[in-house]
Amino acid sequence: MEYRYGSHTVFQIEYHFVWVTKYRYKVLSGEVAERVRELVRETCEAFEIRIVKGVVSKDHVHILASCPPSMAPSEIMRRIKGRTSSKLFEEFPHLKKKYWGRHSWARGGTSVPR
Repeated sequence: MEYRYGSHTVFQIEYHFVWVTKYRYKVLSGEVAERVRELVRETCEAFEIRIVKGVVSKDHVHILASCPPSMAPSEIMRRIKGRTSSKLFEEFPHLKKKYWGRHSWARGGTSVPR
């Protein structure tokens, strides 16, 4: 059990996030999967979120994340999904054809506090 420290707080907040590709298309393989992994790591680093464990499957992503108390789970997912989606469309033109509505992730997602 690892506690994290803020200026006036001691905390250990972990969420298990799972989110899927829109229509459960199996597009997260090869270079796309590697890039999703990098983008999620970069986004989490930028917002002081530690990834305890993570898996990128062909049609969904799991992460167990340790988060600061100042960020709501919905805010964390908004930032991760938004950033990864826009970057993936820029770098992989074949995804634009498959997801013509400019949304690569399905709506919603789950977070389970631990």
